[in-house]
Amino acid sequence: MSYLVISFSHKNTDIQMREKLAFPNEEDKDRFLKYLTSEKAIKEAIILSTCNRVEIIIYTVSVSYATEIILERLASYSGIEFDDLMQRADVYDNDGAIHHLFSVASALDSLVIGETQIVGQLKDSFRFSLGKGYCHQSLPRALHYAFKCAAAVRTATTLGTGSVSVASTAVLKAKEEVGNKEGIKALVIGAGEMSELTVKHLISKGFKVVLTSRDIKKATILAQTFEENVQVEDYANLKRLLNEIPVMITATSAPYPIITQNMVEECNFDRYWFDIAVPRDIDDIESDNLNIFTVDDLQFIVNANMALKAKQAKTAFGIVGKMSAEFFDWLKTLEVEPVLKHLYLRGEEVIDKKVNNAIKKGFINREDEENIRKLCQTVLKEYLHQPSRKIKHLSKNMECDIVLGAVQSMFELKSDSNMLNKYRCDHALNINERG
Repeated sequence: MSYLVISFSHKNTDIQMREKLAFPNEEDKDRFLKYLTSEKAIKEAIILSTCNRVEIIIYTVSVSYATEIILERLASYSGIEFDDLMQRADVYDNDGAIHHLFSVASALDSLVIGETQIVGQLKDSFRFSLGKGYCHQSLPRALHYAFKCAAAVRTATTLGTGSVSVASTAVLKAKEEVGNKEGIKALVIGAGEMSELTVKHLISKGFKVVLTSRDIKKATILAQTFEENVQVEDYANLKRLLNEIPVMITATSAPYPIITQNMVEECNFDRYWFDIAVPRDIDDIESDNLNIFTVDDLQFIVNANMALKAKQAKTAFGIVGKMSAEFFDWLKTLEVEPVLKHLYLRGEEVIDKKVNNAIKKGFINREDEENIRKLCQTVLKEYLHQPSRKIKHLSKNMECDIVLGAVQSMFELKSDSNMLNKYRCDHALNINERG
């Protein structure tokens, strides 16, 4: 059995390809996951889809077969040729898959190194898959450690400070374009998490924010969460707003462009539009004094961000490497503990059987039963102490699977499915409480 991650990100694809690969709604994601897990070779699956990446995370009996199946299905879903996907995809298995997953969770593989949204997006993707029954044991274990790794990176470094999201980077660029003028109006389209972050950063940079969304009620509620005044406009006024306000940032989940050429009028002032949605919200538009930036156009700020944070990133990657190795050691201990538990349980069964037979045949008195049981249990613990230590030590070695298999076969031990919950991720155990 192997971990496998197939990754499409800003590193190997442009925004046009990523928007074709994106899963903008839960229905598309659900159908894709259902198809994948219907394959016998694919035991568990999670899809992470954001503005900068699509990650297919699975647990499989065959890496090569699963890779081919996933890319074939992605080709059918996206309309992109299979060979093009095969050429561009970054494919990671086992050690590489876990290292990549931990790097993604820790925001080290993000367009903006240290951005704070990715771990939340990964948690949401995990909960979705878990809630639908597409993952249950092996991927929750990996995600448990991924979130643990992300927390360790945040604690040990300052990567999570400064301009650390696509939204904040867009606002930083907008501020650079308009200069030090205060009170410049900025239009935000959408009322989701990314829009909330955008409004927050715009306010901090001195912009006057105008918010609009198809869901006017949601937009109004969002506006009321800020101490500063955020003007809410009806979505029907979008065309007018686009031609009156110099700065616009859009981050909706629409599956198609919501801003088209026929909505744009010529203006005698410069406009700066930022499309941080995938798929893109802004169609291919040409107009004088109109500057349109997509996620990929923010790369120059990202490069500066990388240079400043190179030392911190080196520390973070050291943590990822260390915890990736620890994860596999931890998996081995999970295999060992049930075996040791059943060794002791089998011994207890023998003690119970022999003591009851001895009482029945009159070899010992009933009133001596408790003391005799305690004596037998002491002997059992003493007898199994050294073998238990040896088996635990072997959990870190390559021979572990062979030894455990031999012990299970020799003593006819069964695996304990109830042990699984003990090692499930906290986010998995709280799935029902957190929705």
